[in-house]
Amino acid sequence: MQDLVIEWKEDGTHLYEQIYQYIRDEIRRGKLLCQEKLPSTRSLAEYLQVSRSTVELAYDQLVAEGYLEAVPYKGYFVARVEELYQMETAPDAGITSRKQAGFSRADAGGDCLFLSDAACASEAALDDSSAVPPVLVDFSPNAIDMRNFPFDLWRKVNRNVLNLNNRDLFLPGDPMGDLSLRRTISRYLHASRGVTCRPEQIVVGAGNDYLLMLLRYVFEKTITAAFENPTYPRAWKIFQLFAGEVVTVSSDASGICIEELEKSGAQVVYVMPSHQYPTGRMMPIGRRTELLNWAAREKERYIIEDDYDSEFRYRGKPVPSLQASDAAGKVIYMGTFSKSIAPAIRVSYLVLPRRLLTLYEQNCSFLSSTVSRIDQAVLNRFIAEGYFERYLNKMRKVYRQKQEKMLECLEPFRDRFVIAGEEAGLHILLMPKDKDVTEQMLIQKARQQGCKVYGLSDYQIIKKETHRVMLGYASLSLSGIEEGMGLLEKAWL
Repeated sequence: MQDLVIEWKEDGTHLYEQIYQYIRDEIRRGKLLCQEKLPSTRSLAEYLQVSRSTVELAYDQLVAEGYLEAVPYKGYFVARVEELYQMETAPDAGITSRKQAGFSRADAGGDCLFLSDAACASEAALDDSSAVPPVLVDFSPNAIDMRNFPFDLWRKVNRNVLNLNNRDLFLPGDPMGDLSLRRTISRYLHASRGVTCRPEQIVVGAGNDYLLMLLRYVFEKTITAAFENPTYPRAWKIFQLFAGEVVTVSSDASGICIEELEKSGAQVVYVMPSHQYPTGRMMPIGRRTELLNWAAREKERYIIEDDYDSEFRYRGKPVPSLQASDAAGKVIYMGTFSKSIAPAIRVSYLVLPRRLLTLYEQNCSFLSSTVSRIDQAVLNRFIAEGYFERYLNKMRKVYRQKQEKMLECLEPFRDRFVIAGEEAGLHILLMPKDKDVTEQMLIQKARQQGCKVYGLSDYQIIKKETHRVMLGYASLSLSGIEEGMGLLEKAWL
């Protein structure tokens, strides 16, 4: 990669925009070549002394516009951009070619940065297969079990849908989603989560990210949005793009702190009360009531309830949704089938309060549905004919068995670690009792044994030293869990 120089502007332009603009322009000028690797988000953030999310926002925008490609487990690369206009020419004197991207301070005046060979040694070492062992066990908290997916059954439903010769499925549908699917979702939510809504209140979209972006057109004006810290980072990034201000609010053992939320000036708050990600915390009824009362005090206040994995609870009865207790019409409920069925089934849904439904109809009626009508029809039959419920019951047993195996393997760790988040979800949190043991130490030691674990710092808005790591078990076999925990025992005990 070539030497790059970034000179920070003092004109109010966001840092992520400056990083995005600079890399975009370097690509357009031909200084960054096709398939050239960029620094990791972590490396660039550390060197620029900005949050990792700032760099991620810049990279995400470049990927969205086609300037970069994100290759899983490898990083970001300059994409093939045909017939790209050379915006300006610059002399090449003094610029040398680089294969890796590391960073060092420039001696030139001003707050400038450039890439250097010397500073990229640590990152280059990560790409060197001889530096660390290969990943033998990946404890990803975001993966799910696809070994038990009913491929034959899904294929059968697909075939049955297409055999109906329903030509309407090949025509544009309702922008909110086919009414038959929304009726089915409405019945399912009422039975499983206590959600009370009409099918007309449901908006179907291709993933939670799209639906969150849709909300910018639903709200009447620019808003201040509040998030817990840590939280689901993609939601936070999306609100950064369109909200007037995004603020963080502290949490305690019961969830988001209402007194601090009141002082924040936020009109909208994003929470996951049934199973907070990534902490695994469940919001008790007292705090839920406080949160609903906060929203009810002002006309423009709303709660976004992300109920992303409510299906997987292993102890006690399922906790009702926050929306089920909402008498004032203040909860925007959202869920997805990506966790419960498969990641590639990009079907999520919003349940809009009646007032916001009116605004949606006014402001979003021109939009087309982002989910294929064929996919909607297949999913509708999969749920309506009882296949979904049977599949969920099976997966609850599978995941419960895996979690029990994980907890069994964690017994030797209990003297040195606090274990949390085992009531629901697909991952467990570990926190060392020795406060001198940091997240990075745990990650590095695990990696040396061939295990990949994940820290909570990746989910923090305000970055600070953390001592907790996440162990996902959903995608692992029972023997894989046993193997991985044996390796972690060597690494940490």
